[in-house]
Amino acid sequence: MYIAITAQKLGQSYSNSAADYVAYLEKENEGLEPENQEYFFNQTEDRIAPCRVISEIDANTAKLKKTEPKFYSIVVSPSQRELQKIANNPEPLKTYTRELMKEYANSFYREKPITINQIKYFAKIEQERTCRGFEKEVLENAPSRKRIAKLENDIRKVARGELKGNIKKLEREITALRQAAPHQINGKMVVAGMKKEGNQSHIHILVSRKDVTNTFSLSPGSKYKASEVEMNGKKVQRGFHRDQFYEKAEQVFDKLFGYDRNFVETYTAKKALIKNPALFRMLLGNLPTNEKALALKLLSKSEMRIPSIPTNKVQLALKVFHRLRRGMQRAIESGSIGI
Repeated sequence: MYIAITAQKLGQSYSNSAADYVAYLEKENEGLEPENQEYFFNQTEDRIAPCRVISEIDANTAKLKKTEPKFYSIVVSPSQRELQKIANNPEPLKTYTRELMKEYANSFYREKPITINQIKYFAKIEQERTCRGFEKEVLENAPSRKRIAKLENDIRKVARGELKGNIKKLEREITALRQAAPHQINGKMVVAGMKKEGNQSHIHILVSRKDVTNTFSLSPGSKYKASEVEMNGKKVQRGFHRDQFYEKAEQVFDKLFGYDRNFVETYTAKKALIKNPALFRMLLGNLPTNEKALALKLLSKSEMRIPSIPTNKVQLALKVFHRLRRGMQRAIESGSIGI
């Protein structure tokens, strides 16, 4: 389970409207009949129109400055294994989203506990994902793409008479390069923007910065887990427990669907991998044999594509974990995941 929480920006400033983001989330509905479309939903309603999402989020921004985000995006990406557990069914994902947002509300640090009834949000399930430029498969195909681009340019020059050459020969070379590219999807070279294989269902949640009454701010981007500040001579509690939220996100899924989470799928493990690789290796090495075997299998099938992990040793190669750690950090910095 990967969760990213980001404030929506338009260039260097925060967007004044949710319209662009909602339009982006409607891309999978293009060309589909109404009965086949995915609709927005919230805690109590289904089939919410995009125009309502925009109007309600945009109207819920009282007293927010231009330098403050008006809404946040939460992207929840279950793993292939988690999606298999629920048969990639959107209905369980809706149920999960509604339980998850209760934990989102509970994760705010305030004098009076925040409840889900105070959170204004709209969510939408998407079925597809595309390859991104930072991903390993796209990067490793880059030399082939660069060579193909040059050959295609040469073909245009030959056609215009600016360069001597055999167009058929150049076209065969391009075909050979595409077929020899290290990463393919359905026989085609992996490039940025290409649809990924397998179950790719994930949840986009658009949540207002302000509460439903449009009177006070609820920022999941707060750097403070739990703190008190003085405002108008009065001490005020603030903060958002991100660690608590991420841990509860796993626990809710596991409880709802009876999911048996392996060590490497936990927030604790991912956090240790980034902040303390030595601790991660130790915890992995101490797992029971069966759990360790599954952990290594899951790691080897992860998006980082770790090469040749020795399953017969307790101490795994240090360079492998540095590579995994760097890969995960790049993904986080790109905004694709958060843990």
